[in-house]
Amino acid sequence: MGNIPPTQQQATDKEHLKLLAIFHYIVAGLTALFACFPVIHLVIGLFMVLAPEQFGNGGQRPPLFMGWMFVGFASVFILAGWVFAVFVLFAGRFIAARKHHTYCFAIACVECMLFPFGTVLGVFTILVLLRPSVKDLFLTKVT
Repeated sequence: MGNIPPTQQQATDKEHLKLLAIFHYIVAGLTALFACFPVIHLVIGLFMVLAPEQFGNGGQRPPLFMGWMFVGFASVFILAGWVFAVFVLFAGRFIAARKHHTYCFAIACVECMLFPFGTVLGVFTILVLLRPSVKDLFLTKVT
């Protein structure tokens, strides 16, 4: 069996998948960066818990549970953002390797909620992954 040259559609599909993988890496990095924004709330919450005297005297101080709420919510949002960034990064890796079509499709659907970059990337990823020729590429070994 000789090497059969790829058709124009296969070449286009491979190029689209390559670009989608690169853009997934970029969106994963941006997602991880934006997930760090609640760090300011985390710092404020830690100050409220560890140094409440900085926020007033006696009855003027905010209650201790407010500081813990700041710490808790900020930590959850930061962690959730970083975890989702890792999921997007894996989707990029899987698209590049043409593996786990369903996972990539599911992440593309969830990415649509991340306006504006995730929405654009998610829609384009969904459109590309729905092509029968791309599904065939996921079933064959990467060359």
